[in-house]
Amino acid sequence: MKTQSEVSLKSYNTFGIDATAERFAEVRRVEELRAVLAEWRGEAPFILGGGSNLLLPDRMERPVVLNRIMGKSIIREGEGKAIVRCGAGEEWHAFVRWCVERGLGGIENLSLIPGTVGAAPIQNIGAYGVELSDVFHSLKAVRLSDGEEVFFNKADCQFGYRDSYFKRAGKGQYCITEVCLELTTDDHRLDTSYGAVQAILSARGIGKPSLRELSDAVVHIRESKLPNPAEIGNSGSFFKNPIIPKTQFERLQQRFPNIVHYPVGKDQVKVPAGWLIEQSGWKGRRLGPAGSYEKQALVLVNHGGATSADIWALAERIMADVKARFGIQLEPEVNII
Repeated sequence: MKTQSEVSLKSYNTFGIDATAERFAEVRRVEELRAVLAEWRGEAPFILGGGSNLLLPDRMERPVVLNRIMGKSIIREGEGKAIVRCGAGEEWHAFVRWCVERGLGGIENLSLIPGTVGAAPIQNIGAYGVELSDVFHSLKAVRLSDGEEVFFNKADCQFGYRDSYFKRAGKGQYCITEVCLELTTDDHRLDTSYGAVQAILSARGIGKPSLRELSDAVVHIRESKLPNPAEIGNSGSFFKNPIIPKTQFERLQQRFPNIVHYPVGKDQVKVPAGWLIEQSGWKGRRLGPAGSYEKQALVLVNHGGATSADIWALAERIMADVKARFGIQLEPEVNII
């Protein structure tokens, strides 16, 4: 482990923002993390994982730690369940596939979500009817102020929709080092309720999919709709899908009969942010080097050379137009640093 100065973070964030870290260290063990914290005593570093759900500033004055703490194992098994432990620096999709290959169910719908395992609970990632909190067991994290290891159970994490304790009261205070999930070993409860998933499975003649077949279907959908960061810089879905009161939705439905929506309990409705953005005329449009992706309006992209200010200027324009047209305030899903 060696501290470096003036390190480009362009290859460490999927938006491809050419940010510079004044001080930078890559850690592969908890002991190395503690050593870095001791060296930078009094300064809370920014913890970088896969760089897939954030918008970096052009210059990071805070020291940056790249979390590369690895390892995957099944630590307990029985009664149709398994507790699986994974290092926070592991790639999320590779971990999903590792579980699927071992017949461990519960996260197959979360296939191909970019980022690392350590970022998953911070964001409470979710897709196609499944959220991380559905299978979450516990995690360990190092407190940045004193290097102490802290255990968090599910309740401690205070999960919400694309939200957790680590995005609110605990923001910037911890480095997650490992995550444990409770997955099924048999009698899997596969969620194929989303129309796009059903359509792919039907087209492939699959009535009762295996874990791998469901994972493959999700991968196919995501690859067809979302740009590859290796080809065009992006951070996946930039905005959260807003959840609004049912009464507000009913008023909107009178004005926009074809509004896409999903009930959330009895009193709330989720409206896809991508639909709102597209209806506001932003799908495929550019504002300088930043733009909304032509196949999925929810994804903002870097067409080349965009700064964080360029991306944020586009986001603000989109939020303003959606607010003016629909009376709905979009919120970024991406972490704005």
